[in-house]
Parts: sequence; C-alpha cells; structure tokens
Amino acid sequence: MRTIGYSAFVLGNGLRVVLHRNTAAPVVCINIAYNVGSKDEAPGKTGFAHLFEHLMFDGSANIPRGLFDRHCELAGGYNNAYTNEDKTNYYIVLPSNQLELGLWLESDRLLQLLLTPEGLETQRSVVMEEKRQRVDNQPYGTYDTKLSELLFPGHPYGHPVIGSMDDIASASMEDVTAFHSAFYRPDNAAIVIAGDIDIDATAAL
Repeated sequence: MRTIGYSAFVLGNGLRVVLHRNTAAPVVCINIAYNVGSKDEAPGKTGFAHLFEHLMFDGSANIPRGLFDRHCELAGGYNNAYTNEDKTNYYIVLPSNQLELGLWLESDRLLQLLLTPEGLETQRSVVMEEKRQRVDNQPYGTYDTKLSELLFPGHPYGHPVIGSMDDIASASMEDVTAFHSAFYRPDNAAIVIAGDIDIDATAAL
C-alpha cells in the first residue's frame, strides 16, 4: 500500500494546514474547505451556503468584482468551488511559481470580502437561474430534493443544498453578513496545498 507523505499544523488563527509535495508536474493546487454547508442553514434561510459560495467570487478589498478569475487565468491557472450538505470547498490550480498569487487571492477574500447590495443582487439572480436550469426545468430534476425530504424528515439534510426560491429571494444584506461572520473564519476552515512545492517555504508563506 502506498503512503502519501504530508505535513500538517495549525496556525495561530486556528486555520488547519496540510502540505503535500508532488513534483510530477510543475503545478500546485490550493484547496480550502469551510465547515459550512446546507446542514447549517436555519429554517427560512435555505440556500445560504451555496449563495455564499458565489458571493466569495464577487470581490474583496484588493480584488475588484470580476477579477478573481482573471487573476488566475492570466497566471495560467483556473479555479472553482462547490457546496454540499457538510462543507463549502474552493480550489485554485496554478503553475507552481504562482503559489504566492493563489495564497494572496484566498487570504484577501477571507480577510476582506466585500459584501455589497449590487453583489448580492447579482449572485442571487445567478443562483436562482441555476436552480431553474438544473432542478426546476429538468426531467426528474426534483428527484434528489424529494428523496432527501423522505430520507431525512425534520433533519438539516432534508432540504436541498440549492435552497428554495423564496428563501433565496428574501436573503438580505443583514442575513448574508451574519452568515459570513458565523462561518467564514480561519478557525472554521482547512487548507490543503499540494503539488510542486517546497514544504518549508510553503509553511512560511
């Protein structure tokens, strides 16, 4: 059985860090998972975890709206994210000499995310359209929703990750600001950096 070597430690702010060196290709992946998913949503506020996944790309103190992806692409990389019942996960894949760029992008939106009415309205519309395309207007699109309701009645797993249209439509700035404060903290996250890295230098970064 093959073992995968790694280094793990916790920063003073509570962020859990795992580093793995693999020099098979000159790339690095930065993956940060926040311990928040649809299971953490209050009744009447479903879909917030997924909505916030979108808001995290909407701009921070040093990264204007629409430029997060652009920074990655100009450096030869890409990024994406997903939300499930238990976590919200973000990843960036870059050439290994762009590691500092990736860490800067993630740290800026963790520390200095800009939540604006314009951003909320934009991302709310995106999420609602995503629900129409992937769930409401697909053959058997509500299958998973109905199955979850039957399997987990009265349980946080009983509502869909994407939430309800009514809850998404009624999300306020106060709601999303409170959600951010509650869950988007270093001590509620874990970051894995894997690829063509120097372990000591990456730990220092």
